[in-house]
Amino acid sequence: MDTTLQDPLVGQVLDGRYRVDARIAAGGMATVYRGLDTRLDRVLALKVMHPTLAADGSFVERFIREAKSVARLAHPNVVQVFDQGTDGSYVYLAMEYVAGCTLRDVLRERGALQPRAALDILEPVLAALGAAHRAGFVHRDMKPENVLIGDDGRVKVADFGLVRSVDTVTSTTGAVLGTVSYLAPEQIERGTADPRVDVYACGVVLYEMLTGAKPHSGDSPAQVLYQHLHADVPPPSALVPGLPYELDELVAAATARTPDARPQDAAALLGQVLRARAGLGPEQLDALPPQALSAQHDIAEDRTSVIPRSLTVPRPLPVNEEDGAPAADVQYTSRLESPPVAERRRRPGRPRRGLLTLVAAVLVVLGVGAGVWYINSGQFTQVPQLLTKTQPQAKARLEAAGLHVKRVRLEYSDTVPRGTVIDTDPKPGARIRDNDAVTLVISRGPEVVKVPDLQGVPLGKARERLKAAGLEPGMVNRDFSDGVDRGAVIATTPGAGTERHAGSAIALTVSKGSPVDVPDVTGEDLDSARQDLRDAGLKVAVSPQQVNSDYDKGQVARQTPAGAARAAQGDTVTLTLSKGPEMVKVPDVTGDSVDDAQKALEDAGFQVEKDRGLLGLFGDTVKDQSVKGGDRAPKGSTITITIR
Repeated sequence: MDTTLQDPLVGQVLDGRYRVDARIAAGGMATVYRGLDTRLDRVLALKVMHPTLAADGSFVERFIREAKSVARLAHPNVVQVFDQGTDGSYVYLAMEYVAGCTLRDVLRERGALQPRAALDILEPVLAALGAAHRAGFVHRDMKPENVLIGDDGRVKVADFGLVRSVDTVTSTTGAVLGTVSYLAPEQIERGTADPRVDVYACGVVLYEMLTGAKPHSGDSPAQVLYQHLHADVPPPSALVPGLPYELDELVAAATARTPDARPQDAAALLGQVLRARAGLGPEQLDALPPQALSAQHDIAEDRTSVIPRSLTVPRPLPVNEEDGAPAADVQYTSRLESPPVAERRRRPGRPRRGLLTLVAAVLVVLGVGAGVWYINSGQFTQVPQLLTKTQPQAKARLEAAGLHVKRVRLEYSDTVPRGTVIDTDPKPGARIRDNDAVTLVISRGPEVVKVPDLQGVPLGKARERLKAAGLEPGMVNRDFSDGVDRGAVIATTPGAGTERHAGSAIALTVSKGSPVDVPDVTGEDLDSARQDLRDAGLKVAVSPQQVNSDYDKGQVARQTPAGAARAAQGDTVTLTLSKGPEMVKVPDVTGDSVDDAQKALEDAGFQVEKDRGLLGLFGDTVKDQSVKGGDRAPKGSTITITIR
């Protein structure tokens, strides 16, 4: 099933510029779409933040700040960020579109890779990370899902720098297991991250490419995290016998549990990878691991390093028409293509005897076959492909195919330019009789509607009116208003009368009512506090928990919201009552020096006042104290010491 048909954003145009064509993937932070920059006529990827995160202003600000930083990181192996913006409730990034697959797709299809392929993928990844590390960035979420492999063989790192804006470890269990498998021990223990956490993740990715499996596994994220903290990543040769020790050493260096034992950044690890590779021979680099799923793809002799998805299906080679052998001038574009077919032997010539009889029989068969062909197919043709063609172009193509236009129907479309073909009846490729007619469905362009004036309309009815106008209710913000009743709309974003494409989301600001200054009732008894708050138009709730405070037992110790804060009519103020002061045992400091006595009393939670009198101006010994040692006094109260 095509899930893009159910996605309300598909078909819309963000900021009047970026047309959303199809959904590519959905993650814990955002959904990624394939889109078109209508201004530059450029295909790109659009990452649209989930609405729940877009409602968090601080998160959006952090997201935008990171996007601007990453946009300055120019490297051929880093997915480029072109633009960032908001449209109603949508917060998005416009990024480079990489047609191809992810390293996760390759591992899922191929299992373990040959060392040459694994290193050919790892090296550009480290080059990208190395440039980023030297520029002050840390990826923090390196994993096969973030390594893109284009159909042209280019390797690029995605989601660079943006992962720090969200904690992906709090998503669903499957996503957690996919992410925690690459976390460095210091990320788990202390939450710290420097370039060495990316080095650790790359070591885990290399292990997975060489063996087809993750080094640590478990039934829960906690089990995987525990192994990261307490168990070394095993050498890949334990699963792939005969794997060169140089590759074991690379994995061990990158995945050392102590950060100081790892290469300092990806550039340093890349240097080690290049040195290790130089010491390996062709047989070692091209050895096929037992875990490779070669039987499915016929890659036993594959020497292709980077494996675009478009090359995973074997493609037949052209053959000479005379003898069926492969054409001599064919150049293989990939080792994944089918091997040349064996040369077919020519059959010996038929005896010349009975040649005329054979020719006559062939002619009869051909005649009958031609008649059958005409009855079944000859009087039919196919509707040509007309999508995105202008009406004159479509008409010319139909006439060239021996068909003509039956009628033209106009429909709105957010994705197909005005005046071009959206659809045909019959569909393109359908069989149709010669000289028959085809109905063309021509785009009228996007349907544009005006945002209705919803000021003063209750929220429920406002949402209904937006849907009736062909728009979608978006994010709801709340604010105080003296002129708009509580629960009614103050304003919309964009404002009333603004033209928007049908289906666009409209943000709503809803009134919290007239603001009320919350009275300060701390120190009052409960009945008085309740009355004061009710007189101000507020509701009262009493917390079941009580706290020690300077106030007497039963008085209000604290309130939420606090006094002088602003609240709406009918809001609830929660009161916490006092248990009275906390009584603390007073230390006996008689006979102690002044400094020792003061420290002992303050450590016990008391304030200290010194009484020297006339005789104690030059004394340094405590002769008496206002509360005797061993008695109890309220914590925070003042104890007076007499000095002689």
